[in-house]
Amino acid sequence: MTTTARRSTRSGDTRDRLLAAATNVIRAKGLSATTVDDICREAGLTKGAFFHHFASKEALAVAAAGYWSQMTGALFAGASYHDHPDPADRVLAYVDFRAALVVGESAEYTCLVGTMVQEAFSTHPAIRDASRDSILGHAATLEADIAAALAMSDRGSEVDVASLARHTQAVLQGAFILGKATDDPRIANESVAHLRRYLELLFERNGG
Repeated sequence: MTTTARRSTRSGDTRDRLLAAATNVIRAKGLSATTVDDICREAGLTKGAFFHHFASKEALAVAAAGYWSQMTGALFAGASYHDHPDPADRVLAYVDFRAALVVGESAEYTCLVGTMVQEAFSTHPAIRDASRDSILGHAATLEADIAAALAMSDRGSEVDVASLARHTQAVLQGAFILGKATDDPRIANESVAHLRRYLELLFERNGG
């Protein structure tokens, strides 16, 4: 590896360390309460390293939304719910997979972009837009399976596929808020369970 390539790799590693640190700290403290010092401390890096990669905390937050999409996208792409041959079973298994992730402290299971957009939607449009793209981008990954499941169901013609995909994320984000408010992941998973039952009703075939 050339010296230039080694430097490029180290630079990329440093940037990723800052982004990973930001996801941890922001999920635990919120966007407004998180400082550059907090992120550098979590990453084990200097403020000089931070400002070499990011002009501001806002710039970091925008990049963190993309980093979050990349990391969680890989997690969901490799999940076993895709293995079910039936599309309805795939969607329901996706919900089960999400429920299994809702454990521990709220900072461990809540969504980075959902956390950021609740604070930044009116004050930082760039963060709002990056968060929107992350949430709706993930929702879009469900559309093919939802469409296939609805096509085989009794109620398929009644439901807008993209809207239902977005609704799954609305329930999940709301569940995270309840989990934070009660400091109890079981309360969050109550909402996820209701979502699953609702989808089961939508996906019913031939009256059962």
